[in-house]
Amino acid sequence: MESITKAQDYMIVGGGLAGCVVASRLIEKDPSLKILIIEAGKDVSNHSLTTSPLACFAAHRSDLDWAYTTVPQPHLNDRYCYNSAGKALSGSTATNYGTWTRGSAADYDHRAETVGDPNWSYEGLLPYFRKTESHYDKQADASQHGLDSPIHTASVSSSSLGRRYPLGEPLRSAWREIGIQHKLDGNSGSPLGMTEMVENWREGKRQLASKAYNLSGVHLLLDTLVHRVQFEERDGQKIAVGVQLAEGQSIQVTKEVILSAGTYRTPLVLMLSGIGPSAELAKHQIPVVFDSPEVGKNFHDHLALCQWWKLRHPEAGQAIGTPLWAGPSFFLGLPCDWIVTEQMPSDQVKRALEIDGEAATDHHPLLDSSACHTETIIAYALAGVGIAGEDIPMDGSHISSAVLGMAHTSRGSIKLASADPYASPVIDPNYYATEVDRVAMRAGIRQVLKLFQTTSAGREMIVSETPPEGMPALSIESSDSDIDARIVHVGNSFYHAAGSAAMGKVVDSELRVYGIEGLRVVDASVLPVPIAAHYQVPVYAIAEKAADLILP
Repeated sequence: MESITKAQDYMIVGGGLAGCVVASRLIEKDPSLKILIIEAGKDVSNHSLTTSPLACFAAHRSDLDWAYTTVPQPHLNDRYCYNSAGKALSGSTATNYGTWTRGSAADYDHRAETVGDPNWSYEGLLPYFRKTESHYDKQADASQHGLDSPIHTASVSSSSLGRRYPLGEPLRSAWREIGIQHKLDGNSGSPLGMTEMVENWREGKRQLASKAYNLSGVHLLLDTLVHRVQFEERDGQKIAVGVQLAEGQSIQVTKEVILSAGTYRTPLVLMLSGIGPSAELAKHQIPVVFDSPEVGKNFHDHLALCQWWKLRHPEAGQAIGTPLWAGPSFFLGLPCDWIVTEQMPSDQVKRALEIDGEAATDHHPLLDSSACHTETIIAYALAGVGIAGEDIPMDGSHISSAVLGMAHTSRGSIKLASADPYASPVIDPNYYATEVDRVAMRAGIRQVLKLFQTTSAGREMIVSETPPEGMPALSIESSDSDIDARIVHVGNSFYHAAGSAAMGKVVDSELRVYGIEGLRVVDASVLPVPIAAHYQVPVYAIAEKAADLILP
């Protein structure tokens, strides 16, 4: 490990998406700054798993993945669940699926109301969405989209004239049959409906945050784990003055320490540093620097269910695995065409809220006319089979559906296993704990059943569902209990963990850690409420905004 002897102006713990963006923008503002990124992973820019879109599936449980396991989940029959998190310079931009969805303006506005700062509303964050994105359509609405920014996006159809999947138009017809309308732009704050998949693969290549954002002049310390932040007390105020590495070396900082270690590890570093619930710190004999009871709480994650569907005409080359699936354009991104975002009927939402003991007033964010409760993706491949432990051959005979709960109200926690910095956190997402979550997932799954089992286009595509071994197939006649049993058996994360160092609870609206000077958090852990998005998009915007908060 390289020895750093000079004090740094800014020290960023975690070289993931957010850390790379913040470092790049700070050095761009002032090239004289001494900025250090400390990252537990390696530079993976030449790694075999970062060179093509479909390699993302092989990244699970690879050397690019922290590959965490939750504690037994009481609402999933005490099942342990796999939680992925990128372990690399660039973080989860080295492992994610590349889906580019911004989410609903209503979610951002709810966040701004929650933290009491309109700058975190959709309109407040819009300049940073634009600052991140180079939109694929140069005629797009410039008030909504950036046209000359680091991250290049592409819709399926714009990525190549040859990328026309055989089931794209039949699926569009099937969705239309059940009342889902096509929307041209799902990334302008109102995604309800069916929109074309937008990704941030660039000409079929992954855009690593560390390459898309210029890190020239930023010092990198890789393969290095941080143990804790170090403090001094001056005039009664505790101030972050550096970090101690797991190997024991200390590195000093003159301006700020910025925690960008991610939703799982940022609260871990805070607690190892003595910032967290005093009772939790006492369990591990960690001296309390600042009693912050919400550190590690408010953890939320998008739970998903994958189903697998046997094709009626596999000989037509409709899915990955058949020799007919050979065109190079088909491998420029994920094998799918559409993202469908839906809303539960308001009467179901109200009943679920009442069961959960919440006031179902008309002003509740889940009852907003723009609220997005579920997202559905149909992939022309066997998504989620390996994670679920099922054995279905990838031979072109099946496609899959994934329904994501996007407005979940279940909340979990991140805790310490010990005071050892090498120990993994104790992760309890508390999946499927509320009636709201159950009603939303049931509704989304019933829509998929209608899509394939009641529409003429769907029945022409699909013979039947292939259920997990030992379970009955689901149908439009299935009960709520049948659907719940399936989720309990194979439901899992879609790897959108957030909230464990929440704005308004652990950090203020300028991302400064309460009770400490010179310490901020910039990553998905600051999200106080779920966003109906794939989280790379809001995190890019958060990081862009953070750089302006740090150096206006």
